[in-house]
Parts: sequence; structure tokens; C-alpha cells
Amino acid sequence: MPLTSPIRCRVGQVFIPVNDMPAAIAWYARLFGFEPGDPSHAGGIYDLPVEGDTLLVLDAHKPVTSTSVQPICMFPTDDMDAALVHLRSVGAEITSEPQDIGSLVFAIFRDPDGNPLMIYQPK
Repeated sequence: MPLTSPIRCRVGQVFIPVNDMPAAIAWYARLFGFEPGDPSHAGGIYDLPVEGDTLLVLDAHKPVTSTSVQPICMFPTDDMDAALVHLRSVGAEITSEPQDIGSLVFAIFRDPDGNPLMIYQPK
């Protein structure tokens, strides 16, 4: 008998915790190349403009306290070298230089709040 669940196996939204919402909006706008807008929910939530169905949200409701090194999400690129140059230009801390794992090349970086994020280029 197949197992069933009322919960769909699909990511609907990813929350990125931030301490300074205006600074975070400005930084992510430079990272992804969009015009910054205003947060909602009394300044505590900002929906980043995304491609696709999964939402990406900056969340200032809880302060950033994690010291995790595991990336919370990953972003695709078609040009790893250009992506690394861009990350450096926006002041991202690159914590892992590109690593080739066969199916893709990835690098890990941190946003200004210390959140670990990943870029990857499929092979």
C-alpha cells in the first residue's frame, strides 16, 4: 500500500534571517540585480523577487544567532567565475572556493548577517 501524506513534498518558501532589514534589502538587491522595495509586516518581512514558485523571504523577526556552516539555500549560475567576481563586488565573504563534485561546481559564501549560502554551476 503506498504511503500518503497531506503535506506536499515541495518547498514553498525559504526564510533568511536578517538583523538590519534596510541593509539586507540593499545587499540582496545588489546581489541579484533588482530595485529594492519596502518591507511588509511592520518592517519585518521582505519578499525577494524570484524566478519560479519557491519564495525567498528576508525575515527580521528573530535576530541572527546561528554559526552554522551548512548553506541554507543554493542559487544557480551559468558562469562560476563571473559569479565569484560579483560576490566579491557586493562584499560577500566567500568561505569555500569552488569545488567540483562531478555533477556540479559549487562555492559557499556568507551574506552580511553571516548566513551561509551557496552558488552552483551544473556541469
